[in-house]
Amino acid sequence: MNNMYNNFNPNQYPLNANIPMGYQNYPSQLINLKDYGPKPIVFNMEEASRQNKNFRIAFWTGRHFQITLMCIPVGQDIGLELHPHVDQFLRIEEGQGLVQIGNRKDRLDFQRRVHDGYAIVIPAGKWHNLINTGCTPLRLYSIYAPPEHPHSTVHATKYEAEEHHGY
Repeated sequence: MNNMYNNFNPNQYPLNANIPMGYQNYPSQLINLKDYGPKPIVFNMEEASRQNKNFRIAFWTGRHFQITLMCIPVGQDIGLELHPHVDQFLRIEEGQGLVQIGNRKDRLDFQRRVHDGYAIVIPAGKWHNLINTGCTPLRLYSIYAPPEHPHSTVHATKYEAEEHHGY
């Protein structure tokens, strides 16, 4: 019986072959957190999210979408915001929180508790916030389409992010 995969050698392509940052992509290996876009990249998203200690850092910025990593301290939140022309996807990698979404700033009538593994989809034009309700930092990544922040954005704290956006 002829098998088209007979010539495949899994050892020919080591796990770290496509990682431009020079680190092996094994658990607990450091990932150089910087903006790699628009170059191709293969990486462990969970590890990158868990290693991030910044409020927000742009990890990949392309022409049509952007990935940012976020770390929300205990008792803090992302901050009530609205992106009129940007859809947003959030994925919780560690921690727990409360997501609030609504059509008006003073009426966030969609509320859900979230934790590790949950995804949140926020359509453009919706007011939203994510509050850390747990006892550990809330670590997540966000995908914006189109990009929301300038290439290589780093906001170490929420205060820096608010200064940048003028909230």
